[in-house]
Amino acid sequence: MSGAALDRVFAALADPTRRAIVMRLAEGEAVVSELAKPFSVSLPAISRHLRVLEAAQLIRQERSGQFRRCRLDVEGIRTAARWLDFYRQFWGDSFEKLHEHLEKSSKQKGKPHGRSRKAGRKL
Repeated sequence: MSGAALDRVFAALADPTRRAIVMRLAEGEAVVSELAKPFSVSLPAISRHLRVLEAAQLIRQERSGQFRRCRLDVEGIRTAARWLDFYRQFWGDSFEKLHEHLEKSSKQKGKPHGRSRKAGRKL
C-alpha cells in the first residue's frame, strides 16, 4: 500500500459530505442526482466530491445513458482497513503488555522488598 494512496483515502474521508456519500453507497449503487438530494450544494459540487472519492478508489462511476451510476470500490476501503488493522494490532499488543506489567507491579507491591531502612539503623 502506497503512502499516497492512503493519504488520498483519508483525505477523501475527512469531509463529512464525502463520508455521507460513502455511507449511502454502502446501501447500494445510486445515480448522481440521488446522491445529491440530501445535500444543499450544487450538482457540480457533488460531482467534485465524487471525483475525489473516485481518485481515492472509494467509489466507481459508470455512464449509463445520460446518468452516472456510482457504487463503492472496495480497493480504497481495503487500503484504509489494512492501515487501521496494523495499528489496532499494535495498540492492542501495547495495551496488553502494559496491563501485564501493571498486574505484575501490583502483585510485587504486596510483597516485602527486603530489609527496610529503619530495621538497619541503630538508635
